[in-house]
Amino acid sequence: MDRPDSVSVIVIVKNGERFLAEALQSILDQTLPPAEILVVDGHSTDRTAAIAQSFGDVRYLRQPDSGISNAYNVGIAHAQGELIAFLSHDDLWMPDKLAIQVGHLREHPDCQYTVCRIQPFVEPDDTPPLGFRVELLQQKPVAYIMETLVLRRSVFTQVGFFDPALRTAEDIDWFARVFDHGITGHVCDQVLVHKRIHQDNSSITDREMNRWIMSALRHSVLRKRVAE
Repeated sequence: MDRPDSVSVIVIVKNGERFLAEALQSILDQTLPPAEILVVDGHSTDRTAAIAQSFGDVRYLRQPDSGISNAYNVGIAHAQGELIAFLSHDDLWMPDKLAIQVGHLREHPDCQYTVCRIQPFVEPDDTPPLGFRVELLQQKPVAYIMETLVLRRSVFTQVGFFDPALRTAEDIDWFARVFDHGITGHVCDQVLVHKRIHQDNSSITDREMNRWIMSALRHSVLRKRVAE
């Protein structure tokens, strides 16, 4: 995998049997196939392992510890591609996601990462969890989240991996470090991710999410003060 545009895709999952196969298929259906797909399993007790291992093109890794940040870090440590992308087990990529974002990185060597727009959708026969703003279903926002991200692995050398001390909001903290370092990133102005809304969305249903977000933002403020 010594090509400068080889892509490793990391999927972290825990008890994701309901949606995992569909997410993995959306990766395999890419018009620009990735070099490898890694599934990091956070000690699932359902059929997650069997589903992941039923895909011949998937490297299945059982997470030795716990937590979302640690899961991402395990995947990054095992990834061999020069570019890295992420997908949650309950979301979907559009078939041209990698082609568009990798193509952009090829054409713009100064650009270190790309993100894109998302289209939220409610899982059929499900209802949005309490606290979800239904008006978001009519929007297609640019999203700085892991599922939209394709980046050069060298970015992790510059800003570090994900903070294991954060139970959630680990992506907010990481993107804040990227912004604080002034790393160049671009937006691919297309909807390339369909974000599934369902009752088990941990990022929506976690009652302590605001506390973890504030912790991540405080870290950013402290970094800026030190840099002054």
